[in-house]
Amino acid sequence: MPHRYAEIAFTPTVKKAQEQFGSRDAYARMEGAPETRNHRLSGLETEFIAARNSFYMATVSETGWPYIQHRGGPTGFVRVLDDSTIGFADFRGNRQYISLGNLANDDRVSLFFMDYPNKTRLKLFGRAKVVGLDDDATLSLLETPDYRARVERGFLIRVEGFDWNCPQHITERYTLDEVRAMTAPLTARIAELEQQLAQAAGAEQSRVQIIR
Repeated sequence: MPHRYAEIAFTPTVKKAQEQFGSRDAYARMEGAPETRNHRLSGLETEFIAARNSFYMATVSETGWPYIQHRGGPTGFVRVLDDSTIGFADFRGNRQYISLGNLANDDRVSLFFMDYPNKTRLKLFGRAKVVGLDDDATLSLLETPDYRARVERGFLIRVEGFDWNCPQHITERYTLDEVRAMTAPLTARIAELEQQLAQAAGAEQSRVQIIR
């Protein structure tokens, strides 16, 4: 089957732009190559999504304006339910409900999952379905019990296509927890040296007192 992500993204006008700037031949090969992973999530995508604590989601309004929203939560709050479905709980935010309103008119979404430390990006096309609070069975799959935020609804997204992006121009960024993990050995070593210095200072003070 054709590369599903390319099939969606490479519209006639996009292909014209690729032809104009010299990349069309490469992407034509991408479209024609036998591809089995681009519309079914494998273990690689599942692990990558499970390790994320945020993503970006784009929707389109009935007036044609795109809207991008940042979604965040504890690591793993986006769940891969099967090889073609992901879902997440919608935590209360600023209550503008722009994404929610847009989805009432057009269920198509585009998602970016970013791994800044490793300069990796997974982009995904899908169709979103809103899950109400009365759907206990589905919401139970999306809940994060230890996260203290009010859940207003859930979202299920049927994957239509995805692709991995190149690392070019992605700036490395780290969360506070990641920085703490990386500097933990240094922090421990500093504490050890400070303790040794304190012990040495105490021993020197005792020696001086004995001499006196």
